[in-house]
Amino acid sequence: MSLSFLDKNKTYEVHIYADATGTDQTQNPGLVAIIKKIVKAPDSILLQLSAAGVQPFVLRNYNYKINKMKKNCLLLFSLLYLNSVATFGQNIKVKKTASNERIIKVDYNKSTGALNTMFKECVGAGRANEGLRADWQQQLTLAKKDCDFKYIRMHGLLTDDMAVYTEDNKGNPEYSYQYIDVLYDFLLSINVKPFVELGFMPSRLASGDRTIFWWRGNVTPPKDYKKWEDLIRNLTQHFTERYGEEEVKTWYFEVWNEPNLSPGFWTGTQADYLKLYEYTAKAVKSVNPAYKVGGPATAGAAWVPETIDFCSKNNVPIDFISTHSYGVGQGFLDEFGGSGTVLSKEASSVSGDVINSRKQISSSDKPNLELHYTEWSSSYTPADPFHDSYHSAAYILQKLKQVGNAANSMSYWVFTDIFEEPGPRFAPFHGGFGLMNTQGIKKAAYFSYDFLNKLGTTELQNTDSSSLATKSKNGNIQVLFWDFTYTLPARTNNQQYYIKDLPSKPKASVKVELTGLEKGIYNLEIYKVGYKVNDAYTDYLAMGKPSQLTRQQVNALKEKNNGDPIATEIVTVGSDGNYSKNFDINENDVFLLNLVKL
Repeated sequence: MSLSFLDKNKTYEVHIYADATGTDQTQNPGLVAIIKKIVKAPDSILLQLSAAGVQPFVLRNYNYKINKMKKNCLLLFSLLYLNSVATFGQNIKVKKTASNERIIKVDYNKSTGALNTMFKECVGAGRANEGLRADWQQQLTLAKKDCDFKYIRMHGLLTDDMAVYTEDNKGNPEYSYQYIDVLYDFLLSINVKPFVELGFMPSRLASGDRTIFWWRGNVTPPKDYKKWEDLIRNLTQHFTERYGEEEVKTWYFEVWNEPNLSPGFWTGTQADYLKLYEYTAKAVKSVNPAYKVGGPATAGAAWVPETIDFCSKNNVPIDFISTHSYGVGQGFLDEFGGSGTVLSKEASSVSGDVINSRKQISSSDKPNLELHYTEWSSSYTPADPFHDSYHSAAYILQKLKQVGNAANSMSYWVFTDIFEEPGPRFAPFHGGFGLMNTQGIKKAAYFSYDFLNKLGTTELQNTDSSSLATKSKNGNIQVLFWDFTYTLPARTNNQQYYIKDLPSKPKASVKVELTGLEKGIYNLEIYKVGYKVNDAYTDYLAMGKPSQLTRQQVNALKEKNNGDPIATEIVTVGSDGNYSKNFDINENDVFLLNLVKL
């Protein structure tokens, strides 16, 4: 707010008052002042409101009046309450000033070591049979090119639609891996390795008929654990013969999926799961002791100490812990989105689970186990419009930054909306998990991973909590920065809010200061994700939200949201090695700067 309308020769004391009830407090100076500032009239000030333990909101309206005093002036502000008191505390920007700039300072010569690339070690997919589709394979090829995912994990490798197991009329097992071979041959042809989830139960081997999802994955324990062990051993031996033991040594074998969600994914008990784990681990290791096996692949970061303790006490092999976390405040399993998910306000959602899992491992009898979060996302339902929203891009980066070095991999669930847990979907954008929609249109979330993959190999020192800075061996430097702002109103769920056109609001400007650069000419590439910038969902809404997209509409959305630089400019760095630039940033914007040495 500019105070230049006051006497420029005097100094003023500014008191800022607030009332969450919406009552006009301009006549009530007895209310406790939230902020007091001493300023000169020519100054501009940032009104920054905060309250412990509550979430922010953006000031929409305010009233003020000036009470003349001997040598100062008292400004009383009445803040009209927006949404609820639970959303109180956002930065209120009336006019940008040097004092409210966010500054990112990076020295090219000060590094922290190699960039941790756990963000692209693995990505998820719905089920194995979907991987036989041409469009699925085309999308994964594109995601590999842009995001460089190293592994992929999916459900349903052993379900009946993969034709893996049956029995003759005498009960003797018969194995077939033709479908798996087609899928795995393709994955390896594009340099993506399988993170092998061993599940669900072939119906001829199952102890019951309980299934999950439209494609009917059987979630019952085996009727014969020895036959299950033989199947896993035979499959592992097949992989060895087809791809070679040196290749298979680089794979991960994960036992089942979310067995703690009973009867959803597993009708047995924890003890039944640990029995299944023991039989499976010994089968894999019987082919080659160097092959990596782990679990428990639980929802909500559960069963980690129990699994380690079981393996330690019973001499059962385990090479890694796997588990899952989602950033919503309640629930675990809802393929139709009917429960109404609510994005968690907790700053430590998802990342807190990961850090705690690492602590549990470190304090166990097996402190050096790898930790793989084989599913994570903002929400556990494939009917959550937050997945389609531009807000998701900054959210993903914020969570990955918070996780730091706690996990060996963070496998985003999933790369594509070709995903049929609730059955085939009928709308182009339906809140699906995917980084791309069914037609291969890149959502805003896609560019989080695209931009991360453009970073250099060496991380640079940086104290800003919402950015990453790196350099390449060729002298290039990259700065990725973002703003994640929680805007979900109180008493509103994701399905009600994120389906809307949601214009973003300005935040404080960001100044990027680079030092230690080599003198010379550079090309600065500026990439961005935000409202109406690489924001396919908002563009889809602007089209009138058609139930089916024409070929022309698909092409238009792909062309507009292709991740190309929004600007480039030639930059000259002098002998002092310094360069700086200011950026106006809005809520939930993401920027990537790539300074390329010419």
